Amino acid sequence: MLDIELLRKDPEWVRERLSTRDKAYAELVDRALELDRERRAILKEIERLRAERNAKSKEIGKLKKEGKDTAELEAEVKNLRESIEKYEVELFELETKLREVMLSIPNLPHESVPVGEDESQNVEVRRWGKPRKFNFQPKPHWEIGERLGIIDFERASKLSGSRFSVLLGWGAKLERALINFMLDLHSKKNYKEILPPHLIRPEILVGTGQLPKFEEELYRCERDDLYLIPTAEVPLTNLFRDEILSEDQLPIYMVSYTPCYRREAGSYGKDIRGLIRQHQFDKVELVKIVKPEHSYEELERLTADAEDVLQALGLPYRVVLLCTGDMGFASAKTYDIEVWFPSQGRYREISSCSNCEDFQARRMNTRYRDSQGKLHFVHTLNGSGLAVGRTLSAILENYQQEDGSVIVPPALRDYLGVDVIKPE
Repeated sequence: MLDIELLRKDPEWVRERLSTRDKAYAELVDRALELDRERRAILKEIERLRAERNAKSKEIGKLKKEGKDTAELEAEVKNLRESIEKYEVELFELETKLREVMLSIPNLPHESVPVGEDESQNVEVRRWGKPRKFNFQPKPHWEIGERLGIIDFERASKLSGSRFSVLLGWGAKLERALINFMLDLHSKKNYKEILPPHLIRPEILVGTGQLPKFEEELYRCERDDLYLIPTAEVPLTNLFRDEILSEDQLPIYMVSYTPCYRREAGSYGKDIRGLIRQHQFDKVELVKIVKPEHSYEELERLTADAEDVLQALGLPYRVVLLCTGDMGFASAKTYDIEVWFPSQGRYREISSCSNCEDFQARRMNTRYRDSQGKLHFVHTLNGSGLAVGRTLSAILENYQQEDGSVIVPPALRDYLGVDVIKPE
C-alpha cells in the first residue's frame, strides 16, 4: 500500500510513475484523493461538534451546581451527539472505500526499472553458461519423464483434472533431492528454514498484495474462509504483521519449502503439457525483511542466491530486469531468472526476485524501532530459490541422453544415490 501522504504531497509524480505500469491507475489516485478530502472534511466537522458538545456539557454541569434549568442545553447536547454518530457512520464508510481504493493501487516502480508495456521490453542483464549442443533432437521434459516412467500426467488427470502431475519412483526422489539440496544450500547462507501453514486467513493475503486484486487466482476453502497458499512468500512475510521489531533483529532471512496452489486463471492454452504451469507445484522460497537503506543491496544478493542454485546444477540461464508493464503488483523492482529449455530453444522463467520496499509492510503494519526510538516501516523482499518442478524439467531436458536416460547433476548425486536415471 502506498503512503497517503505521498499522494497528497505529490499526486502528479505518483500518477506519472503509475502510468508507466498502466495509465488507468491515474484514476485510482484521483479517486483516493477525493475520498481522502471528504474524509478529512468529516473528521474536521466531527472534531468541531465534539468540542461544542464538550463545552455545552461543562456548561450543564456548572448550571446544575447553581440549581438552574438545563433542559434546553441537554437537548442541544443530545442533538450534537446524534450528529456526531451520523458523521461517524459516514466516516467509517469513507475510510472503508478509501482503503479499498488504496489496496487496488500497485507499488511505484523504482527509478532504475525500464519503462515498457510487456515482456518484450524487459532488459537482459547477464547470462551464465552455454546451452548444450545436441547431436540428436532434444525431447521435451514430459516425453522424457513419461519414457523414463517417472512422470504420469494421465493418472494425475484421473485424480484431479488437467494441470496436475504424479511423480513416480526416481521422479519423486529427484523432486525430494532438489528440495533438500536447495534448503541446504540456502541454510548455509544464514537463511532460517521455516515450515509455515498451507492454509491462511484472507487478511494474510491482503498483507502481501494477493487480495483483493487476484482473488480469481486463489483456491479458497469457503466453509472455513481460509485460502491455500499461492507461494510461501505470503505466510513468511506475514509472520511479523502488526509487530514492531527492534533494529538489531534486522535483517531477517527466511527460506521455506512448500507446495503452492494457483488456479492459473487466464493462462488456458499456455503450457498445456508438462510441468511448467501446474495448479499445484513445489517451490523453495526466499524472503528477506530488512532496513530500507539496505533493500536494493539485498535484492542483488537475493538474486545471486537464487542463481547459485542453477550454477551448482550446471543449468544455463539468463537474468532479466522486468519493465514497468511486466512487474508484479507489489514489486518496485524485479529480476526474473530464466533457465534454458533445449526442446523449446529458449529461456523460461524459473525464479522472480523482487524488492517490494515498504508496500507490503504498510499493508501488514510491520515496523522497526531505530536506535533513536523512531518507528519505520521495514522493506520486504522475496524470490524463488527455486521453483522445483521447473528445475526438475530443466534437468531432464539439459541432461538427457540419446538412449532416453538422464545424467544426474554431480551436485545431486549424494542426495539421489545414482549417477544416471534410466528407463524402467
